[in-house]
Amino acid sequence: MQSQILPSRAALVDRIALQFEYGQNLICLLGPSGLGKSYLLETFITDKYLDFNKAFVQLSGKMTDQQFMTELLEQSFSNPLIDHALSLSENFYQLYKQQPCGDCLWVIDGGRHLSEELIQQLEVLAKQSPSTLYILIASQSAGQFSQAVEIHLESLNLSESKQLMRWFFDNLPVEEDPVFRTFLQEAHGNPALLLAWQPEQQTADIRAPEKSYKLLYLILLLIATMVLIIGFLYKADMTEWWKAHYQQDTTSTVATALPAEAVINSPVESKEPASEHAQGESQAEQQVTNHDAVDTTQAANGPVDNSAIENRENESHNNNVAAIVDSLLPAERITQETEQPTTDEVIAAVINDAEQTESAIEPELPLVGNAWYLSQPDDNFVIQLLAVTKKEISDKFITENGLQGQVNTYQSLRSGKPWWIVTYGSYTTLNDAKKGVTTLSDNVRKNQPFYKKISKIKQEIASLNQ
Repeated sequence: MQSQILPSRAALVDRIALQFEYGQNLICLLGPSGLGKSYLLETFITDKYLDFNKAFVQLSGKMTDQQFMTELLEQSFSNPLIDHALSLSENFYQLYKQQPCGDCLWVIDGGRHLSEELIQQLEVLAKQSPSTLYILIASQSAGQFSQAVEIHLESLNLSESKQLMRWFFDNLPVEEDPVFRTFLQEAHGNPALLLAWQPEQQTADIRAPEKSYKLLYLILLLIATMVLIIGFLYKADMTEWWKAHYQQDTTSTVATALPAEAVINSPVESKEPASEHAQGESQAEQQVTNHDAVDTTQAANGPVDNSAIENRENESHNNNVAAIVDSLLPAERITQETEQPTTDEVIAAVINDAEQTESAIEPELPLVGNAWYLSQPDDNFVIQLLAVTKKEISDKFITENGLQGQVNTYQSLRSGKPWWIVTYGSYTTLNDAKKGVTTLSDNVRKNQPFYKKISKIKQEIASLNQ
């Protein structure tokens, strides 16, 4: 693998490999000179299809068709006997019968120097090769091949242009340098122009601006001023709130039901209606007053009848006890009855909880779509049956051939359009997958299904999320 490659170029290498996997055997990489087509071709032939028989040919204006055919076939076969009277395709078929070369990958740089005859021969081989043959050609002319998939190589963006220059130049100017900034804009993302940068011609002396904290100090001063203004505006309201919550008077007067003078001066039996609690308190106070009156009378008039005083005390005592008890009792009694559940209700509640627990446990659903492929091992193989741009066509294909429950479908992105790919089975080895093809119906096999690794499918699914 080459040491350094930009992210956009690495993504383009993977895209070309996916196009070959989709069945496109002839791909033409288009772009003006200097965009790095040769470097991308070298990266592709180095990193991809390690088990293929590879050939790399770089064309020039001085190379003849016979030289090109000789160099291409010598890299594909071991010591081939080439008949220059025959065409490229005829020589390939004849050599393949003598010594089969297996799967091949041909990478051709400088496709604009190909003649019309070689273009036709390459198209024939890409379509009718006896084995798998992938042909990748770099050219500057669009429409040169009628049956090839054309992929345009885009220019680098500004960030990748800077990254490329950092790989090759140690001391680059700061981005604010007007000369360096103008150079990047005028290069237009062309790697050849970017690598032509000459540091010794950099004369501008641009220093990074010093950080200034004046604006930060000004903002802090404004915030402090606003806080002080708000505090002065709401000072009166804050003072009243403070007094209302933290400086309340802790002493409060408790009003009695009746004044003491009214109790002393009023008779024992009042003609006006009063509550039981007020009557109890009045009678208790009246008892104290009566005792005081008796003591005063005894002191002034001499001895009195003790029995009469005792009778009055007993009567007053009995009345006070009843009044005090009545005053302590609440006005209304609230009784709370706690209902105990029955045995049947307890059993019904337990059964209901068990049913809710069983209903909460949902059965685990089988994996479908892209999730099924992501759960498969990378080294497994599947049989691709169909690849279309409309999901209705794939569903109709599955229904007409009775493949419900036997196939899986995943979604990928090709040339900016969504595709639906239908596959059959999951096999640990390629031989098992070949045996699986024999179980398919003739109507399914007429579409020429082929084998694909799960790892490739996972790459396609990953490209869908990018």
